[in-house]
Amino acid sequence: MSVQLNHTIVHSRDNRESATFFCRVMGLEMGTEWGPFIPVDLSNGVTLDFATIPAESIVMQHYAFLVSEEEFDAVFARIQAEGLTYYADPHRARPGEINHNDGGRGVYFLDPAGHALECITRPYGGFADEASGASS
Repeated sequence: MSVQLNHTIVHSRDNRESATFFCRVMGLEMGTEWGPFIPVDLSNGVTLDFATIPAESIVMQHYAFLVSEEEFDAVFARIQAEGLTYYADPHRARPGEINHNDGGRGVYFLDPAGHALECITRPYGGFADEASGASS
């Protein structure tokens, strides 16, 4: 069996708030709460399990999501509709812009716990991912 990421835990000040925000912006459905976790299934079989922990224990993480051009349009429209500040770069030096790295598009924004979320239409290095609908 090859090694595959199955799930990861996303630390949140409020797991329901963070999971709801993520689902709303990304256009996904929230799973059924299980113990301290609220799962969100991604299309590649990976689950993000949102868990509430003390705010002072949260360390900012970066989560990047490869999406199709059509999905990017929808996510970006929801980011704008929510009035979220977005950036073209991970250092947040270019607010109100998206990037066009590797011939695709990308955008960064923060979730309620302060994690950096990124949506890209092309993997870094210009390699295509047929599952995303992106091409070189």
